[in-house]
Parts: sequence; structure tokens; C-alpha cells
Amino acid sequence: MRITRVLGTALLALGLAAGPAAADSSPSPSASDDGKTPTKAGTSFRTATELEQGQKATATGSTGDYLYWSFAADAGRRPTVDATVKLPETHGAQTWQIDVYDGLRRRQACQYGTATRTAGQGASSVELACVLRTVRAWSEPWANDPLPGTYYIRLTVVDLGAADLGQPVSAEVRVDSKDIGGAAAVDGSLAKPLVPGIAVKSEKEQDGSKSAVLSSIEPDDGWSSGWWTDRWVWTAVGGLLAALAGIGGYALTRGSGRPSRVPPGV
Repeated sequence: MRITRVLGTALLALGLAAGPAAADSSPSPSASDDGKTPTKAGTSFRTATELEQGQKATATGSTGDYLYWSFAADAGRRPTVDATVKLPETHGAQTWQIDVYDGLRRRQACQYGTATRTAGQGASSVELACVLRTVRAWSEPWANDPLPGTYYIRLTVVDLGAADLGQPVSAEVRVDSKDIGGAAAVDGSLAKPLVPGIAVKSEKEQDGSKSAVLSSIEPDDGWSSGWWTDRWVWTAVGGLLAALAGIGGYALTRGSGRPSRVPPGV
């Protein structure tokens, strides 16, 4: 009966602790299209159109143009960029590509997906996808790990015939992300996310004057502090289970008391 109570307590503690951890690791709700869908793209990093995660953006342009969007990505999340380019009715073979840059404007490699694809002659559209590595809260100076802050999407054609240059095209871009949770936690965090204008904002805040920010996008629940992950929960659960296992082992091995074969008074 004692062992049953010990195991029941362990299972109850595991269930209570696993609940919040499972909730934290689920993807955040996607932003709905509420009539504020961006309908144009920038032509450089500085003029990139801001895009919220879960929101679809559209833009029109010409083959040969560079189209830029920007979005915010926080630590512990794995962003996914999907793009669809609708091509003119008549055209030759074209190769399109999406590139994703972090807040330091370093090109980030795609972990999964097809970031470069060739559309054959007469194809109506071409679809591209790029799944980035998980954003880290902190990284070594020599590493090229993705860091929290603003990310930039660049969409352009990289190979086409001279006759197709300048033809009208339209593009759709969508960004989503998955919460990886404590599996991506690291020991350390950036003092500030890599957002354009953050240095200007910090300097003006110290002077007590009104702050000016070049980029207004950030995660819906704000930037993470960098110290809390669900790894803390599982560490506590592991310690509790180890303690309960020790108690259960002691209860099983200590016996029922004085052996019956030993005469009284000895």
C-alpha cells in the first residue's frame, strides 16, 4: 500500500509538471488577416516592409527587382518562410530564390525547404520555402547562429533569359514559427535584440528624451528574457522522481522489522 501511494504521488507530480511544459512548447497562435495585410515590398534592407508572423504579404513587381520584407523572431523559435511567385502567361525558364538575413544582415542557411527553384517555360507559378535553424538567445562571436531580433527576406530571380527581364510578376510571402522549447536553451542571452534603431533608443532613454525606433515589430508577447525555459520544469520533475525512487527503494529493502527466528530478549 505504501509503494502504491508513492507511485501515485510521482505520477501526479509528473502530470502537473508536464502540463505547463507541453503548453509552452506548442506553436503560438497565428496572426489573422484583419485587413492590414501588406500589399507592397521594400527595395532594400532599410525599406523592407514589416510583416508579422502568421500574416500573409503580397506585392507586385518586375522580374529583376529585389523584394524585401522583415519580421521579428525570438529565441527558442524556428521560423519558416514560404513564398509563391505568380509568373506571366508566356515566359522562358526562370530560377527564383529567397534569402533570409538576421539582424546583423548575415545570410542564414535554410535547414529544410527549397529556397531556390527553377520554373519551366510556361509555368504559372513557383513555390519556395526556407526553414531556418532555431533562434538562439546567445552565441559565440565566431559563430553564425541566428540570434533574436529582426530578420529580412529577400526574393528575386537569379537566372532568366534577357527577353523575360522586366515582365510583371506578383508574390505572396508568409512567415510562421514553431516553439522548440527548452531543447534549444543556452546559457546566456543578448542584452538587447538585434532590431534596427535599438542603439538609438537606448541612448535616448539614458538621456531621458523621447526614444526613436526604426523598427516597430516585435513578438506578440514581447521579447523573452532568456533565462526561463521548460528545462527548469523537467529538471525539477527529475529531482522529485529521483527522491521518490529512493524512498520506494528504502521501503522495499528495509524489511518488516525484527526477524521472527530471533528469540525475544536477544
